Amino acid sequence: MSLSLVLGGARSGKSAYAERLAQDSGKAVVYVATSRAGDMEMAARIAHHRERRPPQWRTVEEELALADVLREHCAPQRLVLVDCLTLWLSNLLFSDGRAWPDVGEVTLPQRFHQERAALLELLDGGLPGDIVFVSNEVGMGIVPWGAVSRCFADEAGRLNQAVAARADRAVFVAAGLPLVLKGSAC
Repeated sequence: MSLSLVLGGARSGKSAYAERLAQDSGKAVVYVATSRAGDMEMAARIAHHRERRPPQWRTVEEELALADVLREHCAPQRLVLVDCLTLWLSNLLFSDGRAWPDVGEVTLPQRFHQERAALLELLDGGLPGDIVFVSNEVGMGIVPWGAVSRCFADEAGRLNQAVAARADRAVFVAAGLPLVLKGSAC
């Protein structure tokens, strides 16, 4: 198994870079989309991503059970591209349907802990084939306002660190330009 993490900010070119890695691999590609179209703007973003994908790529849409999808679709001579970890994290944070407080302590849903642990345990065990994770780097600005936003930024940072520690390669993309943080350039 080869594991890559591609990080970047919004509209940094990280998804396009990850898609080029997948295309250049010469392997069959399974594209795992974690987003949900909660509004018209997000639906437009999803449509844009769909249009860019080569028709021979298989697309799997999964908002929560990422470890199960990886277990099912990772195989030798296959590359699984997951776009993106931070959208998956957002889905998990709100998976129990409750309203979050604007102030005070934030309690994470049980499903969040279960799915995060399942993903990291699966990565520790190794999977056949290659995986490329795309994730937003949200920790480079000011500390967010509000407990929910701070919780999201904290958990995104923790998740990115955990995946990067397990990755063979980590790349930061800014302005469409890749900067290799770990491993070799592609």
